[in-house]
Amino acid sequence: MRRPRALLLSCSAAVFCLGAKRSYVLWRIPVMIHIPVIGLPIAATDYAGAVAWVLERALAGTGVYAVEAANTHVAALARSDRAFGQAMERFDLICPDGMPLVWAVNSRLSRESKLTDRVYGPTLMLETLKASAGVGELRHFLLGGKASTLTKLRDEFAGRYPGVIIAGTHAPPFGEWPADEFARICDKIRESGANLIWVGLGCPRQEYWIAAHKDRLPAGVYFGIGAAFAFHAGEVRQAPVPIQRLGFEWLYRLCMEPRRLLRRYLVFNSLFVFHMLRDRLTQ
Repeated sequence: MRRPRALLLSCSAAVFCLGAKRSYVLWRIPVMIHIPVIGLPIAATDYAGAVAWVLERALAGTGVYAVEAANTHVAALARSDRAFGQAMERFDLICPDGMPLVWAVNSRLSRESKLTDRVYGPTLMLETLKASAGVGELRHFLLGGKASTLTKLRDEFAGRYPGVIIAGTHAPPFGEWPADEFARICDKIRESGANLIWVGLGCPRQEYWIAAHKDRLPAGVYFGIGAAFAFHAGEVRQAPVPIQRLGFEWLYRLCMEPRRLLRRYLVFNSLFVFHMLRDRLTQ
């Protein structure tokens, strides 16, 4: 994967007409700095900046945008696996999900610009849902997981954010998909009118899927959201917030699911540290 220099994404202030009462809401989209962390361009942004970026593009309705909340696993995999690195190059906004990425970004920022928190994927989902509640032009689609999980999510989000529109859901079959599955998904998204599409197929499958089909997907913002569906449906416990802020969420999850996560964390956390040190020594 190529290692870009820090990029500046200029976003001007934008005014949108929202809701049944047609009240005007001003979102000031800040200039967003992208800092390469072991080659992956990480946006130096907080929740407010990320949500504003997302909503501006969802309401414009003129393109397909891919959003990722990247942790050390994603960053290390993008650096060590050429195919995954090329897939991540198709993503338009990559937020710092893991605290090690926040620390790496902050090492390149001035004191007044430093991030105070990460942009955790499951929380980014909730913040986006909250901001869209009562706005008829913002419609969500949930793709991935089991049908029972998607039903729980519909009920949970409707209760937590009155006025939020979950316009559609789709639980694809487990294992290999039939040849017409992509067309079926696209038809459902178009029919729903959704412009905020949450893809919970697990990493790296969801990132490969979004990147491979980006040119043919219906207009909207597509999120690779990982375990957020299971978290918000109450099927998997999240790490307590203090543990998350200390950067030890991976250890908490490893204790909860050792068989599934041991290899991932052992290999990719080590690779992340290795590439960080090597890049520092060669700069």
